[in-house]
Amino acid sequence: METEVQNATLVQRKDVGPRLAILRVRPDSGAFPRFEPGQFAMLGLPRPAAVPAALDASGESALLRPPRPRLVRRAYSIASAASERRYLEFCVVRVPHGRLTEPLWELGEGGRLWLHDEIRGEFTLELAPRDANLVLVATGTGIGPFMSILRTYSGSGRWRRCALVHGARTVTDLVYREDLEELVRADPSVTYLPIVSREPEASDWTGLRGRVQLALERDELATLLGSSEASNAPADTHVFLCGNPDMIRSLGASLTERGFRSSTRLEPGNLHYERYW
Repeated sequence: METEVQNATLVQRKDVGPRLAILRVRPDSGAFPRFEPGQFAMLGLPRPAAVPAALDASGESALLRPPRPRLVRRAYSIASAASERRYLEFCVVRVPHGRLTEPLWELGEGGRLWLHDEIRGEFTLELAPRDANLVLVATGTGIGPFMSILRTYSGSGRWRRCALVHGARTVTDLVYREDLEELVRADPSVTYLPIVSREPEASDWTGLRGRVQLALERDELATLLGSSEASNAPADTHVFLCGNPDMIRSLGASLTERGFRSSTRLEPGNLHYERYW
């Protein structure tokens, strides 16, 4: 049966507004695959049951069933620390009519799902030297891999300075805001800058409004990192962009003009991408 391929349990979920949820998943085996912060795992649920589609030779209705279990699956970046052994955490946005996110959204605590036992991805700090400044720029649920990075390495001396810029539609969509504010208080090497683009003007939000690109304008980079050394940013800073492809194209082009170089397998650089949807 299709349910036999479900090998993990949703042990906890936290709904963050109407569109976002934090899901914590534990594999049945209790053996958590090792991973580097920034990597992703595959989650899945069985496809909907087949419906009567034909008549067999006896005139009975026949179901079009696959010869083996089939899943709807999708990659989600891990948001929990690499040392966490109680669960793997994922930040999920509800996509209207999404083949996986719609049924996944209905899954309550104790619900069953499929988790691939292999973790993949190259969007990790292995791309940056230990003494570099880091600028992490996310939109929406693109903050997931950066949460894993910060939770794993904060306070360890992994970077010189680290700035996280998170762009969201509204204040409600600033998932992890309280966690990040607490992390910044504990680690003075980290800066957190949230930006909202569609927050009602009448709200009590006093922070930045607009696109995340505002935070990386030429005169703002040193302030963002909290260090005057950032004036020579391309020489000592690595920028990681994760989220909306439009943001990545726009900001990537701007940073390239300022001397940053996109990283590829053949030619390592200091500008790194992870596109969502």
